[in-house]
Amino acid sequence: MLFVLFALWIIALGLVMVDPRSSTMRWMSAIAFTGGFGALAAVLSEIFIPYIQQTIPNPSISTLLYRIMGISSLISYYGLPYSFAMLSLRYNGSWQKPALQTWLPIGLLIPPIACLLFTPRYTEELPIAFPIVASWAVPYILIGTFLIVIKTERLPAMKRTHLFTCLALLPPILCVGILNYVMPSFGFYRMWVYHVWILAFVVPFFVFTFFKYGFLGMRLLIERRKLDSTLRAITSGTAILNHSIKNDVGKMRLFLEKMKQHAEETNQPELMQDIDVVMGASTHIRDMISRVHEQTQELPLRESPVDLGELIRNVLLPLGPYLSKIQVNQNIPENLILQLDPIQIAETLTNILMNAVEAMPKGGELTMKAFHAKKNIILEVRDTGIGMEKSVLKQVLEPFYTTKSGSHSNFGLGLAYCYSVMKKHGGALELSSAPGKGTSVFLTFPGNRLLR
Repeated sequence: MLFVLFALWIIALGLVMVDPRSSTMRWMSAIAFTGGFGALAAVLSEIFIPYIQQTIPNPSISTLLYRIMGISSLISYYGLPYSFAMLSLRYNGSWQKPALQTWLPIGLLIPPIACLLFTPRYTEELPIAFPIVASWAVPYILIGTFLIVIKTERLPAMKRTHLFTCLALLPPILCVGILNYVMPSFGFYRMWVYHVWILAFVVPFFVFTFFKYGFLGMRLLIERRKLDSTLRAITSGTAILNHSIKNDVGKMRLFLEKMKQHAEETNQPELMQDIDVVMGASTHIRDMISRVHEQTQELPLRESPVDLGELIRNVLLPLGPYLSKIQVNQNIPENLILQLDPIQIAETLTNILMNAVEAMPKGGELTMKAFHAKKNIILEVRDTGIGMEKSVLKQVLEPFYTTKSGSHSNFGLGLAYCYSVMKKHGGALELSSAPGKGTSVFLTFPGNRLLR
């Protein structure tokens, strides 16, 4: 059980450290933490207390350890099902009204508190009144499992993390419900010893899925933070580079003008042609770095109430010639007013739409629809173009990555810029694509930007 203790508390600490602001992460950490108290009680009972009694026969120390064991055991038995119930409510809260979100957690505390106050006191042989505790703990676990399983994710990036969250979390919780509550209610005690074998499989699976695919969305959070730091570094770097190159190009042009004037005075046409070539190259370098800097600089938001449907129509209007072979479908609710920077969001949509147009050179179908998901508003832009391989999809948001290698005007900053704009709005940008099936881009706006 020492392995179970360390495994659960390390997982609990890791979860709360990664994202302490997330309520789902805090309750997930609470599940592992309260489960670890059960392992602590077992370790005290099987290892420390017998060792102390044999080596240091001091009744006061044994009594203290026994009390710690009793408290740890009760924290595990009562705290774990409540923590799991709270996790399920936070994880799938779309069905709850504000009043229910406030009072339901308090109501769920009544059964464990009543058991603490009115059931027989803790003993090592019978730590809790199993049939009574099971009458509420098992429903907490079963209903919580149901709520987590039925949660629907419309964003493709979250569907896989939801699947692996279910696979990593629900089997051990259901085993706890059976071994810790159901079987002891029928007289089969100490079944918790089998948790070692369960966690021997669950912990490696948890660690693998956490880092490989994500758990409760954490993989996405880590990747976004990495991308954020990359964009900040590029913004700073291009600003310095732009300033330095402009200064050096300015010096070059000053001396080239003097050389050109001398060539004209001495009638050297060949030298004048060479100077023009060099001046053209310096101008090209200056323009290129200026364009890169414009696409990476942090522009402040200038927000105003924006009708999303009207903004989309204004963006589509100048793109008419590019959309002549493409059927455009719009499903945007009327009077969907958001607090946005209209210029930057329009530029973001233009980038996404032009990518869709280039993915459908022979024509196709372009669909734009907005819908609510949890507390967010999501705008989906879907095309029926050539799509992308998974290896490409993982890199398209990275700055300077581009599949248009033959284009001298493309720097691979379009989607990185779009991601940055959405991040500044407190939202997100996600993609889903498959070869031959097209690409979907999801722009997520936080619900607090909804004005109507």
